[in-house]
Amino acid sequence: MTLTDTEIAALIAPAGLHFVQRRQDEVPLPPLPAGCSPASARPEHGRFDSYTDEIADVDAPDMADKVNASWFRMATQYGLFNQDREFLLGVDYNPHPTDGEPEDDDWAWVQVRLLDDWDLVTSEVTKLRSGFATLFTTHFVPEFTAVSLDGRMMMNTTVWGNGTVSTIVIRP
Repeated sequence: MTLTDTEIAALIAPAGLHFVQRRQDEVPLPPLPAGCSPASARPEHGRFDSYTDEIADVDAPDMADKVNASWFRMATQYGLFNQDREFLLGVDYNPHPTDGEPEDDDWAWVQVRLLDDWDLVTSEVTKLRSGFATLFTTHFVPEFTAVSLDGRMMMNTTVWGNGTVSTIVIRP
């Protein structure tokens, strides 16, 4: 049994994300070459990375500050938000995300509004948590995907194999 929209809204609220609606239609994503994921995209595909000083070790004391600041800078600079600071967030509706990869029908795009009082890291919202980061640390580390409502840009906050976390943007 999957979570309801009301349950998802309550789960993401501590991060300063107001649930607007679950998208039922097809969400357009920025085009990438066949077989190319955002993580393997290159600058010529429209990939932009966090600045070097924004990349954080998963155990660094300033990891939360770096990730939040970089995410907001890039979201603003590359056009994630509409005029109401709304965007799409990829969410797994599976109530037990440690059971493995989400089933196709458990994963959805939800339209959210970023509130004035937000924190995507120290809020420790389970739906934003990286399972991969548990290989490196017991600390909460975020990993999630966001897309602009017009589909022109995508952002991934992700954990890398070297135990660092950063944000990338795809905006061809």
